[in-house]
Amino acid sequence: MKYNQNKLYAVILAGGKGTRLAPYTTTLPKPLVPVGDKPILEIILKQLSDHNVKNIAIAVNHMAQLIEAFFGNGEKYGLNIKYSVEDKPLSTVGPIKLIDDLPDNFFVMNGDILTDIDYSDLFEKHLLSGALLTVATYKRISHIDYGVIEIDNETKNIKGFHEKPDKEFDVSMGIYVFNKKVLDIVPYNESYGFDDLVYKLLDLNKDISTYEHNGYWLDIGRPEDYEKANNDVNNINKE
Repeated sequence: MKYNQNKLYAVILAGGKGTRLAPYTTTLPKPLVPVGDKPILEIILKQLSDHNVKNIAIAVNHMAQLIEAFFGNGEKYGLNIKYSVEDKPLSTVGPIKLIDDLPDNFFVMNGDILTDIDYSDLFEKHLLSGALLTVATYKRISHIDYGVIEIDNETKNIKGFHEKPDKEFDVSMGIYVFNKKVLDIVPYNESYGFDDLVYKLLDLNKDISTYEHNGYWLDIGRPEDYEKANNDVNNINKE
């Protein structure tokens, strides 16, 4: 599907305190925490630019001045960056409502993700779906360290047993494509999370599309994941 590549737009959510990543975030906002030799947000901006996403709005709150001072207006990256400053925490979707001049369809993503997703393909699939929202998904396996028992609800007898099984789940990558119409249901300047949005769209019987990514993805929100990202970044962020 054809679209105007000059108007590709991304909203990056960078207002959180990153408390799970302490002590790395004691003096730096999480988007400025280095992965390899660059802040994670700089890696994201370069990847978006490589996919012709040149217009960026960064939603900031915690240590906003540091993020704005580092990235400026985006000129040195070949980008047009503006900032939306929250005067109070608005969760994940609430900040988007404050941003003016959004195009009909645009990316929304967290500012702490290391991935090799094809943003161009994601955007095209979103347009083809006709959905108000497309969620990029990834399969994660969770290991359960216990013997899991299946119980018959009527007899209370055991009907199955699994010793320390692995369970596979489809999880949100924290990368989305929004149709602007979805913001009609989002309250202005109020805390409103991604979970609130999904529940509301499901209640309204609206289609929510998914885009399965089978490559690399890591949210650096926890210390162990941050350390892994530093080991992996040279394979992800190739110049």
